[in-house]
Amino acid sequence: MSDVRIIKKYPNRRLYDTHISRYITVEEIRQLVIKDIKFRVEDKRTHEDITRSILLQVIAEQEEGGNPIFTTELLEFIIRYYGDPMQSSIGRYLELSARLFQQQQGHFTEQLRQMLGQAQQPLSVLKELADRQVPIWRSVRKEFLHNIQERARAIKRRAGIEDEERSKSPSDPMP
Repeated sequence: MSDVRIIKKYPNRRLYDTHISRYITVEEIRQLVIKDIKFRVEDKRTHEDITRSILLQVIAEQEEGGNPIFTTELLEFIIRYYGDPMQSSIGRYLELSARLFQQQQGHFTEQLRQMLGQAQQPLSVLKELADRQVPIWRSVRKEFLHNIQERARAIKRRAGIEDEERSKSPSDPMP
């Protein structure tokens, strides 16, 4: 038996999982990804590998939900690189960044698990950890608010300059 599960996509757009011999939904495809089950989606007629397009469909459905991962700006950034000489580089960069993030998250989770497992009172350890993070969050918040205030001042300055220019130029041309 193959390590890769075969899903066939029929012309009626239904997905058939050959491993369990039944039709499945895009949500079930998402569950295969979450469970790290390797699969390949093939077009029933052409036998073409269409796994990527189905995965994009999964992402699109998740993004339409209440809490998307991709901002409009990030999507625009990605779109701009299609056809660009750096297209393959940006794809590889995003993939490596996601892997690094996943590894760091795994390390943090494991450290937290070890720390809590050794603690006599895990809740007090979590409180101490949170207390140590408060100064960092305050610093981040302070910097964020400072940047917002600077932008607001810049916008006001530009608006003030524009208002001054409008008040200097007469509304009716001189004869």
